[in-house]
Amino acid sequence: MFLSVFEMFKIGIGPSSSHTMGPMVAAGRFLDALRGSAFGVHGLRATLYGSLAHTGVGHATDRAVILGLAGFLPESYDPEAAEAALTAIRATGRVTPPGLGELAFAPGRDLVFDRGAPLPGHANGLELMATDAQGDVIVQETYYSIGGGFVVTAAEQARVADENPAHSPHPFPFETADAMLAMAGDSGRSIAGMKRANERIHRTEAEIADGIDRIWQVMNACITRGLAGDGILPGGLGVKRRAGAIHVRLRQEAGLNIAAPHIANEWMSVYAMAVNEENAAGGQVVTAPTNGAAGVVPAVIRYWLDMVPGATAARIPDFLLTAAAIGGLIKHNASISGAELGCQAEVGAAAAMAAAGLAAVLGGTPEQVENAAEIALEHHLGMTCDPVRGLVQVPCIERNGLGAIKAVSAAALALRGDGTHFVSLDACIRALSETGRDMSEKYKETALGGLAVSVPNC
Repeated sequence: MFLSVFEMFKIGIGPSSSHTMGPMVAAGRFLDALRGSAFGVHGLRATLYGSLAHTGVGHATDRAVILGLAGFLPESYDPEAAEAALTAIRATGRVTPPGLGELAFAPGRDLVFDRGAPLPGHANGLELMATDAQGDVIVQETYYSIGGGFVVTAAEQARVADENPAHSPHPFPFETADAMLAMAGDSGRSIAGMKRANERIHRTEAEIADGIDRIWQVMNACITRGLAGDGILPGGLGVKRRAGAIHVRLRQEAGLNIAAPHIANEWMSVYAMAVNEENAAGGQVVTAPTNGAAGVVPAVIRYWLDMVPGATAARIPDFLLTAAAIGGLIKHNASISGAELGCQAEVGAAAAMAAAGLAAVLGGTPEQVENAAEIALEHHLGMTCDPVRGLVQVPCIERNGLGAIKAVSAAALALRGDGTHFVSLDACIRALSETGRDMSEKYKETALGGLAVSVPNC
């Protein structure tokens, strides 16, 4: 199992990695398949299932699929071009993806939200179809958007399940936290050092450095934009952006010698909220490991850089590499999808990643880093994913702020110990998976339970 740091931290668009980025990526893959097909394609169709159907409008899944079938991709998304394309597609009932010419696709007719039983492979399923001149389906593929912008077909799911780590070309092919710690002990390397060695199988040192720098630049720019934003978030809930106003007050109070000790929590929260308000507005974000949990890692990094003596941007790669290693373990052995395991798998995973990264740059041993991740994840177990009106706004925005606070607390607690602890990260990840499997579907990104139905949303 190898998940690159560039897979765990993907640059894309809000508001949802599984509902927006994933379906757009799936559409792009389907278009690539059609370009290599011998069939004459005249039209396209799409059907959304499970969570994609239940909360797809609130999560902008319809927009993502339409734009994806028109040739848009998350990493090169142009908002102005997208709006122009959407207007034209809805007016004409046609899309023009590069290399395929003009194809029939009327969203009101050809994009179906099937709110019945989900597909067997994952709660986020979509079927994409190509039709001939008579309207008969000639090419069809099913994709699963499994969280964090990752997309697989049923065949790919089976291949991943059959992978043998003994055949891995990577020098440190750990698939569990216990194996990770054993390899760290045998090699004398940090978790970040092992992760970097694995990355070098696929990229040069310069490519790794440039790519990680790009990830942080986009994260930090997202915080900056979020702190400058104001107004009402889209979607109809009337949620007001708050990060900017809170930030102004925090800056005014800085240096006045009147702040309470918990002011650090407010800074962490405002950084995280800034990111997730940008995400809710459809801005550019980095999955960390998902869009819905995108604020936790950057908020903790900014807190560390701004408030911790001795912090330096030169250590950001160690933070992100360590965080990616932990996120990869969670994804491989459980899930990072709210539609599959609830928000414990999104904000919980993000907090574990951030706690591990912070513990690493504060000088923690691999055992202390693993302990930090476990503490953060453990205290998110059972958290539901119940977005009001299916929007990534309430409770998601504030939840990222609290996730950042828990991450820092977890790292601090772990660093006060020697790395030995009662519950291992592997055991906690198993509990995450089992808890999510037992959780009612109402609480897994369907907006059918919890806060989603307990407060007025119209």
